Order: sequence, then C-alpha cells, then structure tokens
Amino acid sequence: MKALLDRARSFKRRVDFESGEYRRLAEGQYPEALFITCSDSRVIPALITGARPGEIFELRNAGNIVPPHDQQGASGEAATVEYALEVLGVQDIVVCGHSHCGAMGALKSGDDLSALPGVDAWLQLARPRLAPVLDGVVEDPSLPDIAQLNVVNQLATLRSHPAARRRLDTGRLRLHGWYYEVDTGQVHELDGDGLFRVHAA
Repeated sequence: MKALLDRARSFKRRVDFESGEYRRLAEGQYPEALFITCSDSRVIPALITGARPGEIFELRNAGNIVPPHDQQGASGEAATVEYALEVLGVQDIVVCGHSHCGAMGALKSGDDLSALPGVDAWLQLARPRLAPVLDGVVEDPSLPDIAQLNVVNQLATLRSHPAARRRLDTGRLRLHGWYYEVDTGQVHELDGDGLFRVHAA
C-alpha cells in the first residue's frame, strides 16, 4: 500500500498538468467508447488499449456482467450504460472478458458461494444464459469457452437496453466483443461468425 500511496502523492509531479490536454479534460469528457470489463486487477483497460485520459468510459464489475434493463432496484451498470449513451453519446461499446477469470471459474466449477451471498447473487445474473454450457449440454467446456460465451451473452443483454436498442436500430452504435489473455496480452475480437479471432495489428 505504501508504494501506491507514494505514487499517488507524486502523481502531480509525474504528469504535466500545465499542458493543454488536462485543461481540456477539466472542461468535459468526450470518450470514444464505453469499455465494460471485469474488476480483476490484472485487466487494465487503458493499458490494454493505450487509451489516454478521457478516451474511454469504464464500467467494471465481477465477470463483466450487464444486468437486464428491467431488473428491480437501482443498478450502477444500467446507470453507466444509460449515461454513456444518452449524455456522452458514445458510439462504441466493448464488452471484454478475460482468461483466468475467477467469476467465470466459480460458475464453471459450481462453487458453493453461500459464504459470499453478494457474489452468489451477482453471478446468478450470468448463469441462466450460461446454463446450457454449465449444465452439461457441452461436455467439459473450458474456462475460455465460458468466458467468451459470457461476452456474447452480455452483448445480447446490452442489445435489450432501450437506449442501446434505439441507437443500434438507427446505426448510431456498434457493439464489440473482446477476450483478453492475461498471460500473453493477446486480444481476441468477436467476428461476424460468432468466433473470437486474433487480428494482426
């Protein structure tokens, strides 16, 4: 923790806050994309994409889950999607799953999460769409298979959000599915055939 604190305290000295870039940021944000990914500490959107401050609007939670828009109660996820689309006007949304995902691993192995009721309730949002794979229709699915299917499922859920649906219908929004390999740095992109592929730079 001391190293984190020291770096935070020296941040102002390490960055040129006199530049026009940071003055412009103070006037408002105009991100290019909403980036939805896992809270996992090994997945850092700005590092993966090379994004500068102000370029991506981030939504992070366990398992990069997008709750259904009609879910009861307040939802930070729904609020973030709504704000990104209705206020910031982003035209691209990326849902990025990743290798070695603890959330997807818990679903795959059927872990008893009764000691973690909040985690258990949260992961249940992803389970229905993963049920065919988790319940044996696909024999012994791999963790990457489950994490990638979860990305596809979360994109489908996003399509049902009214603000997203309106923009998709009028061509003002593009959805992207990514899968990031923690150990290799490789990013796989979901293509039109529903397959995750590595695209050469």
